[in-house]
Amino acid sequence: MAEFLTTGPGIALIIVAQCLAVIAFVMISLLFLVYGDRKIWAAVQMRRGPNVVGAWGLLQTVADALKYVVKEIVIPAGADKTVFMLAPMLAFVLALISWAVIPFNDTWVLADLNVAVLYVFAIGSLEVYGVIMGGWASNSKYPFLGSLRSAAQMISYEVSIGLIIIGVIISTGSLNFGDIVRAQDGNLGLFNWYWLPHLPMVFLFFISALAETNRPPFDLPEAESELVAGYQVEYSSTPFLLFMAGEYIAIFLMCALITLLFFGGWLSPIPGVADGALWMVGKMAVFFFLFAMVKAIVPRYRYDQLMRLGWKVFLPLSLAWVVIVAFLAQYQVLGGFWARWAVGG
Repeated sequence: MAEFLTTGPGIALIIVAQCLAVIAFVMISLLFLVYGDRKIWAAVQMRRGPNVVGAWGLLQTVADALKYVVKEIVIPAGADKTVFMLAPMLAFVLALISWAVIPFNDTWVLADLNVAVLYVFAIGSLEVYGVIMGGWASNSKYPFLGSLRSAAQMISYEVSIGLIIIGVIISTGSLNFGDIVRAQDGNLGLFNWYWLPHLPMVFLFFISALAETNRPPFDLPEAESELVAGYQVEYSSTPFLLFMAGEYIAIFLMCALITLLFFGGWLSPIPGVADGALWMVGKMAVFFFLFAMVKAIVPRYRYDQLMRLGWKVFLPLSLAWVVIVAFLAQYQVLGGFWARWAVGG
C-alpha cells in the first residue's frame, strides 16, 4: 500500500482525499454556521430561534437545505437560462476553492503556495462575477441594480483589504500563510501575534470583511426594503441555496484570514500549551460570533455612507499604514517588532 501511494495514481488518490476532507469540513461547518447565526440573532432579540427540528434545533439547517433542493427551479421567461443557472454555481465553487491554500496546522494545507495571498485575492476578485451574472441574467431591473451595487461595494473594499494585507506581508517578507503564522510564533504567546503591531488595521480589516461579503450592516445588494432582495430576487430552490452557501463560505473564509493574518492561526495563545488545528478552528468560530453579533445589533448603512467609508476613510488610512509599516520595518524600530523577516521570525 505504501508503495502504491508513491505512484501517480496513488498521489492522485491522496490529493482527491485531501480535497474531499477540506470540502467536508467547510460544508459541515456551514450547517452549524447558519444555525449559530440564527441562534445568536434570536438571543439578541430575546426569542428562541431554531428549536424544533432535531435536538435543540440542530437539524434545522439540514431541513432548510432539503426544502430548497426538492423545490421546483423557476426561471423567469425573459432570463438568459444558461447564465442564470451558471451564476450561482460560479459563486459557490469560487467561494469553495479559496480554501485550497488555507492552513489549519503547520502542515495541514491542501496547496502550500508561496503566493497563497495572491491566490485568495484572485479568486475573491472573480466571485463578484457570480453576483453580476445573476443580476444581469434575471432580465429584471431590481436584480440588476442589486448586482451593480454589489460589484461597486466589493471592488471598493477589496482595495482596502489588499493594502492592509500588504502591511502584514511587509512585516513577514512572504506571501505564504504558513510563513505569516510562523512569524507570529514566540515566547510571549498571543502578544507575539500581529494584532498588536498592526492593531489599527485589525478593526479596518474586520469592517472591510463585512462589506466584502455583503454582510450586515453593509448588505446593500440584498436590502429588502430597497431592492426586494437584490440580485437574487428571481432565484429559488437550489440556485438560491448555492448563492446563500457561497456567501456563508466566503464569510467563514474571512474569519480564517483574520485568524491567520492577525491572531496566530493554529498557534496557542498561552506559552507552553501545544499548538494545533483546534486553536485555528476555535479562533475562526470566535470571529464568526462577532460577525453574527454585528448583524444583530448594527443598523444598515445608506449606500452613499458605505461608499464614502470605503474610499474616503479606509483607503487613505490603509495606504498610510503601508507607508508607516514600511518605515518601521526598514529601520527595525523596537528591535524588529514590525520586521519579523529581519529577526528570523
